[in-house]
Amino acid sequence: MRYRRFGKTNLLLSVFSLGTMRCLASESDATKTVQQAIALGINHLETARSYGKSEKYLGKILKTELPVLREQLHITTKLPPTPDAGMMRQWIEESLDRLQLDYLDGLAIHGINTWEHLAWIESPRGCMKAVREAVAQGCIRHVGFSTHAPLEIILATIDTDLFEFVNLHYYYFFQHNADAVKLAHQKDMGIFIISPADKGGQLYTPPPKLELLCHPFSPLELNYRFLLSDSRITTLSIGPANPAELTSPLTIADQDYPLTPKELKVFQHLETHALDRLGTDACSQCYQCLPCPETINIPEVLRLRNLAVAYDMTDYGKYRYGMFENAGHWFPGVKGNRCTHCGDCLPRCPEQLDIPALLCDTHQRLNGSPRRRLWG
Repeated sequence: MRYRRFGKTNLLLSVFSLGTMRCLASESDATKTVQQAIALGINHLETARSYGKSEKYLGKILKTELPVLREQLHITTKLPPTPDAGMMRQWIEESLDRLQLDYLDGLAIHGINTWEHLAWIESPRGCMKAVREAVAQGCIRHVGFSTHAPLEIILATIDTDLFEFVNLHYYYFFQHNADAVKLAHQKDMGIFIISPADKGGQLYTPPPKLELLCHPFSPLELNYRFLLSDSRITTLSIGPANPAELTSPLTIADQDYPLTPKELKVFQHLETHALDRLGTDACSQCYQCLPCPETINIPEVLRLRNLAVAYDMTDYGKYRYGMFENAGHWFPGVKGNRCTHCGDCLPRCPEQLDIPALLCDTHQRLNGSPRRRLWG
């Protein structure tokens, strides 16, 4: 296991962090999973108020089953933004009580996803008033935020200089947040990448075509290496449901060196194949087509089409596409079949794509059963 400085917090975190959304969904495997993670060198455990009984289960483990000293671990929980400082004060107390802790190493404001959320954060009477009080009292050591927001909101939130770290979506197959990584690094913030295995492409169950294109590496290994080779990034979240699911990712926990020539060759092969397969229908993800009058998240819809056509990542595409209209501000936008063919986006597209036709094609390929987030 390698360890990196978590930005201005000066915490030294393992390059993999244990996310507890799945591993603490039931109490049966919780203790074994946490103990195994710690035994393998993970020293950062992350949970959230909204993850079912995760805080309660983790608190019991920390109190009675911990194989190391509390001071050797860094515990982070996440609480949603709110305009009410009193509500945040109550939530902090409840999280500390459930976790059976005197202090949190990290508190992340969970889901600054809209301009309204950012306004709550910047309000002198909003939730940050209670957070600052908790920091002054020693109940919270470091404060950050997690986000599923559009890039411009992420950059604006980083620019408030209120936070020491950020939990961010950024992967080989989704590099749109590169400017957020750059800005956070410039401000010496810790950078925590959210769910690279699942949100990064469901790479634990890749389609055969993608496996073949990535040979001799696995798609998941390549995505981890893409991230671990970036020295600006501190830690990656893994969310095992049981101890066995720790094995695969942690086999490369010491591989944080620059990408090798062999790895670079595979990445180039992936890019060349995508361009060949997509041809003139390739969306470059420039985002100039937005805003859409019908609130279709055109770039994300077409990114999912890119991946389905180029790499047969259709199951992943259905998984993410099914969340449109079902996950609120966590995954904003409506489905491609809402397109009215108004043509508003067409003159803004540098590739001159037939965007309405591609939206229709994506909907036909990927529309399936509606999906929701695991936890609300």
